[in-house]
Amino acid sequence: MSGDVFLIVERGTRIYDLGPQHPLRPDRVLLTWDLIEACGLDQLPNVQVSGAAPASTVDLGRVHTSAFIDATARAGHGEGGDWGRFGYGSGDNPVFADMHEAGALVCGASVAAAAAVWRGEAAHAFNASGGLHHAMPERASGFCVYDDPAVAIAWLLAAGAERVAYVDLDVHHGDGPQAIFWNDPRVLTVSLHEYDPPFFFPGTGGMRERGGSDAPGSAINVPLPRGTGDDAWLEALRTIVPRAVTEFAPDVLVTQLGCDTHHTDPLAELRLTTRAYRDGAAVLHELAHGAAGGRWVATGGGGYRWAHVAPRAWTLVFAEMAGAAGDLPDELPTAWVERAEARAGEPMPTVFSEPSLPAHAADDEARQVVAAVADIVWG
Repeated sequence: MSGDVFLIVERGTRIYDLGPQHPLRPDRVLLTWDLIEACGLDQLPNVQVSGAAPASTVDLGRVHTSAFIDATARAGHGEGGDWGRFGYGSGDNPVFADMHEAGALVCGASVAAAAAVWRGEAAHAFNASGGLHHAMPERASGFCVYDDPAVAIAWLLAAGAERVAYVDLDVHHGDGPQAIFWNDPRVLTVSLHEYDPPFFFPGTGGMRERGGSDAPGSAINVPLPRGTGDDAWLEALRTIVPRAVTEFAPDVLVTQLGCDTHHTDPLAELRLTTRAYRDGAAVLHELAHGAAGGRWVATGGGGYRWAHVAPRAWTLVFAEMAGAAGDLPDELPTAWVERAEARAGEPMPTVFSEPSLPAHAADDEARQVVAAVADIVWG
């Protein structure tokens, strides 16, 4: 169960670099591409590697205002201005060189993935550099300049898609796509995330956030307690996502696959292991074929154990997309481990798999949340 798969590899996206001390590192993507290549997945007969061009102003303008796009370009080119009102400054979203060009290239890679799927060139397409899901129409937020999942969804709608389902598995709520398509009945947004307002970013994503007046029920949120582990998280995914997406009957499934849900991630407190990424990818793969005619556009997202976790998580996802998950050896290629250790300056895991973590009280609380969400959505 797969089909032709596009792997979008646009190494120019390395310029999306918020600085050496910033937690969002371009290395999380570069090492992912290196691991996919080291495992030989890019050489499979059903895999095509493709680059991407920057998203056009028209592409970006379907989501972001012209004033915000202009401000992003000017700030990134060193001009002075009141950039704070557009979300730029110290902390999460510092001004960095060529911000517009970097953000447009990430968006272009997600548009290229969407175009390949929509035009029938591939059943599935993966852009690991994407998943920047916090940017709003007029404001950068949460490390995100432009909102590439939303730009890709808007491209699909403009290209003729009648319904798009967006599933966000990042540890942080997928607030950007939800807000952007809040009142659009053509887009279903579903987000599983850690939830502890106002202490955990972005503070949105409660289970009663259900869409705007013109699109009631178009947003579904599964707000999980900190400490949720593999089994409870996978139960949440399997209980809510397949039924919701299947009932919506989308033309395309778009997913954000942030792996900051990992138990070692420094910015969050869920307790997943790589088993959740392997099993979760299988759920999404089956869902794409069962509910969206096989059309699946996947992006990366957060992942702040940028060498230890993100490359393994996203390589597992891509192996599933390519129909090669069952053939993937558990042992990581030695040359890749050495390269990653040299870049990270510390020892690396040598296998994809990880031992299971013990049960946690949060798991039962998570199951109660899932039951409450199901009751809200289906009654």
